[in-house]
Amino acid sequence: MTDEHPHPTTDEATPTPPDGLRAAADAVLARLVGAPAGEVRLREDQWRAIEALVADRRRALVVQRTGWGKSAVYFVATALLRERGSGPTVIVSPLLALMRNQVEAAARAGIHARTINSSNTQEWDTVQAEVAAGDVDVLLVSPERLNNPDFRDRVLPELAAATGLLVVDEAHCISDWGHDFRPDYRRLRTMLADLPPGVPVLATTATANARVTADVAEQLGTGAGTDALVLRGPLDRESLSLGVLRLPDAAHRMAWLADHLGELPGSGIVYTLTVAAAEEVAAFLRQCGHTVASYTGKTENAERQQAEEDLLANRVKALVATSALGMGFDKPDLGFVVHLGSPSSPIAYYQQVGRAGRGVEHAEVLLLPGREDQAIWEYFTSIAFPPEEQVRRTLDVLARAGRPLSLPALEPQVELRRSRLETMLKVLDVDGAVRRVQGGWIATGVPWTYDTERYAWVAKQREAEQQSMRDYVTTSGCRMEFLRRQLDDEQAGPCGRCDTCAGPRFTDSVSPAALDAARGELGRAGVEVEPRKMWPTGLPAIGVNLKGRIPAGEQAAPGRALGRLSDIGWGNRLRPLLAPQAPDAPVPDDIAKAMVGVLADWAKGPGGWASGEPDAPPRPVGVVTMASRTRPRLIHSLGARIADVGRLPLLGSVEYAGDLPRVPRSNSAQRLQALDGALTVPPSLASALRESSGPVLLVDDLMETGWTMAVAARLLRRAGAEGVLPLVLAVQS
Repeated sequence: MTDEHPHPTTDEATPTPPDGLRAAADAVLARLVGAPAGEVRLREDQWRAIEALVADRRRALVVQRTGWGKSAVYFVATALLRERGSGPTVIVSPLLALMRNQVEAAARAGIHARTINSSNTQEWDTVQAEVAAGDVDVLLVSPERLNNPDFRDRVLPELAAATGLLVVDEAHCISDWGHDFRPDYRRLRTMLADLPPGVPVLATTATANARVTADVAEQLGTGAGTDALVLRGPLDRESLSLGVLRLPDAAHRMAWLADHLGELPGSGIVYTLTVAAAEEVAAFLRQCGHTVASYTGKTENAERQQAEEDLLANRVKALVATSALGMGFDKPDLGFVVHLGSPSSPIAYYQQVGRAGRGVEHAEVLLLPGREDQAIWEYFTSIAFPPEEQVRRTLDVLARAGRPLSLPALEPQVELRRSRLETMLKVLDVDGAVRRVQGGWIATGVPWTYDTERYAWVAKQREAEQQSMRDYVTTSGCRMEFLRRQLDDEQAGPCGRCDTCAGPRFTDSVSPAALDAARGELGRAGVEVEPRKMWPTGLPAIGVNLKGRIPAGEQAAPGRALGRLSDIGWGNRLRPLLAPQAPDAPVPDDIAKAMVGVLADWAKGPGGWASGEPDAPPRPVGVVTMASRTRPRLIHSLGARIADVGRLPLLGSVEYAGDLPRVPRSNSAQRLQALDGALTVPPSLASALRESSGPVLLVDDLMETGWTMAVAARLLRRAGAEGVLPLVLAVQS
C-alpha cells in the first residue's frame, strides 16, 4: 500500500475501536499483499472505512481512484468480521474478470471465496451448500443473479439473512445518472431493505461524480435508518501520463500503432469502440509482427480467460479490446492504455485508462480519436430506453397474456430487439410494473409512470458527455485536471505530466511502409455474409405461417458485402453513403470498382465458381436487384454496373406488391410480419428465372438483419432460381 492520504468529503466522528483491531487489520493486509507482518500498514482512509464496517457496523460509500486499494478494505473487513462470528461477505461484482482476480486475491489472505455467475452454472448447488455449511468467507455474485427467479426467491432471502457484510463493487452502476447504469444493480434496493439490522454495507467505485455519489449514498441508506458514511478522495493518478494524437485517418492511426506499439512500456490494452474494429486492428498488428489478441463481447469465455492470463503473464504485448475488458480487470503493472477512438464519456474514459499504472511508477495513456467516433456514439444512443408507446405496448401484451411470457414469445409482439427488450423489462421490474418468474415475465398491474423528464435529462447528460470528450481532445489545459473536474474532484489541479503540461512525448510520424500496409488492410474489400437458416420463434402468434428451419431449397447461399458499417476501413466510406439523410444517387465509381473486386475475389476464392475446383458451383447466370424505398437509384445503378462488368443480364428486381411497407428496424419477428406478402417476383423476372439455369446475384444496399434477403431469396427460389447469391454494399455489424 502507498502512503497517500486522500481527504474524505464527509468527516464524521467514530468511536474509538476496540484495542488491537487496527493491529489485526494490518496483519490481514500483510497476508493479502504477501508482505511480512509489521511491514505494511493501512492508510488512514482505508482504516476509517474498515473501522466503520467492523467496529460500528455502518454503511459506507468509498469513492476513490483506481488502484487506491478498495478491495483491501472489504477483504480485511471480511477477515475481521468472520473472526467475530459474522456470516459470509457477499460481493456483487459486474464482470467475470473481476471475480477471477478477487478469488485469487482472497486466497492470499486465507479467505475462501466462491462465485456464482453465468460461467459456472454446474457448480451453483455445490457453492450454495458450502455457503449454508459456513465454509465460504466470500461469495461473489453477478448482478444478473439478483433477479433470476430461483436465486431471488429461494437463495437470496437466506443469503440476506446470513450475510455478514454486503459489498457493492462498481457502485456507480446502481445510478441511472451514471455512465454505466445497469438495471440489475437496482435489485440491490430490495436486498438492502431486507438485511437484518447491524449488517454493514460497503459500496465502492472510482467513477462517480457528485450527483452519482449522492444518489448511491441515498440508496445505501435504504432500510438502515441512518445516513451512509461517504469517503471520497482525490482522483489523481500520479503514474499516468495522458496524451492525445490527432491523426488524419484510420490508416494513419493503425500505422502509428504498428510503428510505435513496441516503444510503449510493458504490456497494455488498445481499446476500440466496436467489435469489428478490435478484430480488424488485432489482425493487422499480428501481420506486422506484434503479439496481440482481440478481446470483445463476442469472444468465447474460454478464449477471454486465456487472453486475460496471457496479458497478466506478459505473453502478449497488448489486448485489442472493446469495453468488454473494463471494470474489474486487475494487472498492477499494466504499462499503457491506447484508445483507437474516443469513448463517449470522460467518466468512462477515466475508468478505462485507470487500468494502467496501478503498480508501476509510469504508464502511458494515449487517445487517438477518429472521425467515425460520433457516428458510433449516435448508434449506441439510439438503443437507449424506448419511447413510451413501446413500453405501454409491452405492458399491454403482458397484461392480456394472463400467463408468463418468455422473451422469445414476447419479442414478436413488440417492436423491440431482444437485448433492448430485456433491458427495458429489467427497468420495469425495478419499478414494480413487471416481474420475472419461472417461465418468463408477467405484468404486476402496479401503476407505472413514464418518467419523461428523467429520461430526457439522462439523454441531455449523454450529449453533454459527448461534447466533453470533444473538449478533452482539443483542450489546451491539463488533461488529468480536465478528467478529474468531470468527476467533480474539488482538489483537481495541473498534473505536470500530460502532453499539455509537459509537452508531447510521441510524434505523429508514421513510416511509409506501415502506412501502405494499413491502407492495404483497410482497403481490403469483402466480408462474408451468412444467410438466415431458421425462422424466428413466435411468428404464428402474429399471423405469419413460418416456423422452424428454412428449407435448403428456399435459402440464400452465403454471400458477400463490401464492408461493415462498424469497420474503420470501408465503414468510414459506407456510413455517409448509407446514412438516412444521404441523397439517393448512382453508385460512386470507387464503390462500384470495389464491389467488382469483391465479386472477382469471391469467384476465384475457395469454393468460388471460377476457382477451378472439381466441385465448384455454377457461375451466376444473371443479376437481380432489390426494390428500395430510400435508395432505388443507388441499388439499380450498382446492379447495372455488376451486370455490365460481369457480362451478365440484368434480369429485373424483386418488387413490392403494393405500397412500400414500413419495415420496423426492431426485432426479427416484426420485420418478417411487415415483409410477409409485401414482396413479389414480377412475371417477367419469374419467366427469366425459369429460362435460366444457374444461380443469380441478388444486389442490395444494406443488410441489417438479413430477413429482407431471406424473404426475397425464398421468393426467387420458388420462382425458379437455382440459387441466390447475396451481394450487398454493407452489413450492419
